[in-house]
Amino acid sequence: MSGPVPWIETQATVTTCRFQFAGLGNMAFGFSRQEKFRITFDYYAHGRLYSGEFQSAVAVAQDERISVSYNPLRPEENSRDRGVVGTREGDGKPPLVAVGIVGSVVLSLVWLAILRGCR
Repeated sequence: MSGPVPWIETQATVTTCRFQFAGLGNMAFGFSRQEKFRITFDYYAHGRLYSGEFQSAVAVAQDERISVSYNPLRPEENSRDRGVVGTREGDGKPPLVAVGIVGSVVLSLVWLAILRGCR
């Protein structure tokens, strides 16, 4: 019986660093994101070039080298990408969009139940 495969650490090169303006959605909900820079990067794994992106509170200069770990069984999965579950350090909170969608569905079902009971 074998455990999970350990991820391999390598160096990635930052390709772009863009400032993200706080959108209307952020202002409307009364909060601001701490991560204001969108960083894209490239790294080599098993002789192939892969790309990724993440958000950062601080700017990272283009061509700067950063550490990244990747899954040796699926090299496109890396420790800095937003879409990889269980590899980024996070606060354990669900994304705001997911909370909004679930809340909307629950409220819709409650409203339908109330209307149906009025007959």
